[in-house]
Amino acid sequence: MTPSSKADKKAAVDIAAWMFNIVTSVGIIIINKALMATYGFTFATTLTGLHFVTTTLMTIVLRWLGYIQPSHLPISDLLKFVLFANFSIVGMNVSLMWNSVGFYQIAKLSMIPVSCLLEVAFDKIRYSRDTKLSILTVLLGVAVCTVTDVSVNTKGFIAAVVAVWSTALQQYYVHHLQKQYKLSSFNLLGHTAPIQAGSLLLAGPFVDYWLTNKRVDAFKYDATSLLFLFLSCSIAIGTNLSQFICIGRFTAVTFQVLGHMKTILVLTLGFIFFGREGLNLHVVLGMIIAILGMVWYGNASSKPGGKERRSYSLSKTSQPKKDYLLEASDPNDKV
Repeated sequence: MTPSSKADKKAAVDIAAWMFNIVTSVGIIIINKALMATYGFTFATTLTGLHFVTTTLMTIVLRWLGYIQPSHLPISDLLKFVLFANFSIVGMNVSLMWNSVGFYQIAKLSMIPVSCLLEVAFDKIRYSRDTKLSILTVLLGVAVCTVTDVSVNTKGFIAAVVAVWSTALQQYYVHHLQKQYKLSSFNLLGHTAPIQAGSLLLAGPFVDYWLTNKRVDAFKYDATSLLFLFLSCSIAIGTNLSQFICIGRFTAVTFQVLGHMKTILVLTLGFIFFGREGLNLHVVLGMIIAILGMVWYGNASSKPGGKERRSYSLSKTSQPKKDYLLEASDPNDKV
């Protein structure tokens, strides 16, 4: 295969992986919004545990069919990953409950700088000026169209800090573990999903009762709510898998930057299907700024020097190793 055809194939797989993530993420947002707002199933932590149950079943079937090969992940790394992931889930739910929507959105935006800091500290990544400015442009655009009222309190701020750092660490670890142990997305999910399912199902009902003062076992289940639960859990398989694929192929920072494309898409679909209430000039302006920032980021980070990993090993040359936007993770090249 010629270099150009190989690059074209990789670019096509990258686009397919990203579209897979967008479709499943937007789909689960719509389903969960209906499940929680319309049918009153507000048990977000328990619901996430159910999501990982169906994801675990998917990995078991794929392993039985031979699509997942035996692999090794040290128990210490597995436990650290599950700890970060579960704190991320609970932290986000608590942050949303204790903070205003505006401060919650600001906290979510701060994940990009935190992810950048992790890459600089652990992977020796160096960002060019244009890459940094493009990230700031994305943050500005999303902030303009999503941040409204902003109020903060001590416990809400602590919850937001825990949520932001645990989420950033979880996403960093997805990329790090796939690279270090040569794991595919399926392999990594096969290791992590069962532990997350068990731990969230054990802790979820207690956490949800603390957050909502309602018991999940006392919820009045009917055919419609069960149907939406089934749809949510089914789509979650694709959401979990596509997140691991995208972070493995790209990086946590790129995943966060391009992830705001989903925020813009959700806002746009909401205005199209649910009316134009809340649509005004500054929201449209924010969307345009964010989209321009994403395009700028893709261009800036893919240029030589836009995003570099420095190697300090004496056995290697001093030439920096480029870490481009669309550089794929080896285990996922065949996804």
